[in-house]
Amino acid sequence: MAEKEKCICIVGVAVGIPVLLIVILVPVSFSTLEYYEFGFKRQKSTGSVDKAEVYTTGKYLIGPDAEFKVFSSDAHFITLKDVAIFTADKLEVKMTAHLQYFLRKDQLVLLHDTYDTDYRDIVKNSALDALKGSTTGYNTRELIANRKRMEQTVYKAVRDRLGGTCCRPDCSSYAYACPTGCKTSCTSADKGYYVDVKYFHLGQITIPNDVQSQFMKALTLQEEADREQLLQDAQVVRKNTTAMVQLIKNEAAEIRENGTAIANLITVTAQANYSATLESARSDGLKAVFSSLGFTQQQYKSSFDYLKTLRGFDKAHLTVDFQQRIVGNL
Repeated sequence: MAEKEKCICIVGVAVGIPVLLIVILVPVSFSTLEYYEFGFKRQKSTGSVDKAEVYTTGKYLIGPDAEFKVFSSDAHFITLKDVAIFTADKLEVKMTAHLQYFLRKDQLVLLHDTYDTDYRDIVKNSALDALKGSTTGYNTRELIANRKRMEQTVYKAVRDRLGGTCCRPDCSSYAYACPTGCKTSCTSADKGYYVDVKYFHLGQITIPNDVQSQFMKALTLQEEADREQLLQDAQVVRKNTTAMVQLIKNEAAEIRENGTAIANLITVTAQANYSATLESARSDGLKAVFSSLGFTQQQYKSSFDYLKTLRGFDKAHLTVDFQQRIVGNL
């Protein structure tokens, strides 16, 4: 009986130890990655990292001596606050900018090999350098008056510095995944810091009081110069307008004189044509009269024509031998 109990005890221990090990080891063999995490499999005992696969969200059975080396897959926020920059007119202003970048899953191995998990400060400092370098070509007035263009310029500089100039495999992943001129064949240097800068916002631009005073003085002088230029332009316009009015009046007078001269010419021509037509008709009439009366001698024709002409005058009175007045018109 004792031997039987001893055997049962030995069997129970032999079965219980593996079961206990399973109960203990199986739960600790699972590791979890949250929805906002990437991870490489890492051995706890040696610290070696297996970079053959980039793990994403989920629970994985990777063994009790393994864990995940975690990287953030969600947005990384950077705020560059009151950054001192120098403009093209040699003035110092302060600029604030906000950006969000994401790690590239397909380049996470390169990020790990280059920066490990200490990439955040490196990326931030590089973004800061890009912001400072992109503003040197603009003067203070342009920074304030054309914020949209300024924001696009700074965004491009930061995006190219952090994301490089290499085209992304999926050009539809975000707005600037494949910008104009991006490279399809890339080296490691073309890939920047292995991140995508998807969002950027230009914040407040602060001008120091002494710089603002100089800026306002420059603006005032510029406005005064513009005002004087406008006054001069107005005078030139007035003079040109007066000259144009006088020219139009001269042209009108010339047209009127030409019209009058043409009208007189037409009148004179018409009168001459009228006289010519009348005399032609009169000559034809006299020929008809002479033919009807049978006048063949020139003296009779001349006398008849003479008397006909005198009869046409209102104050002419015809008499015979200048003694007897002929009553009435012949």
